[in-house]
Amino acid sequence: MKVENQVLPPPQQAMAFFTAPEDGPFVMVNLLKFHDRAQYEDGDRGLSGYDAYMLYGEAVRKLVEGLGGQVRYQGRVTDLMLGEVEELWDVVALAEYPSLESFRNMAMSPEMHAIEHHRKAGLKGQLNIKTKPGEGF
Repeated sequence: MKVENQVLPPPQQAMAFFTAPEDGPFVMVNLLKFHDRAQYEDGDRGLSGYDAYMLYGEAVRKLVEGLGGQVRYQGRVTDLMLGEVEELWDVVALAEYPSLESFRNMAMSPEMHAIEHHRKAGLKGQLNIKTKPGEGF
């Protein structure tokens, strides 16, 4: 299995995701890896990658809650019991969204655009995995 962290999806991958059929509520699993030092386009602001991302994260929490979703969990990755990866992620976060449309609207909103620079500065890479609660078992 190939694992490749990215900060932004390639355009064709984003288009396929956002134009998929609406299928109701889902939980996004976010596997996050941070830069040691935040990498802002305008220079060093004295923040770690984690701290920069948390500025983004707190603002996103409010956006998610405003559309009827919620951040269900956030925790630091401390160990790997099973499997193998070259490098562990730093944080796992689970966010529940009421619909793909609400997620798309949030992702394209001016409010998201206003905070996106913190996300880009903090993240070294991530995986976003869309899941459907209650399905698969």
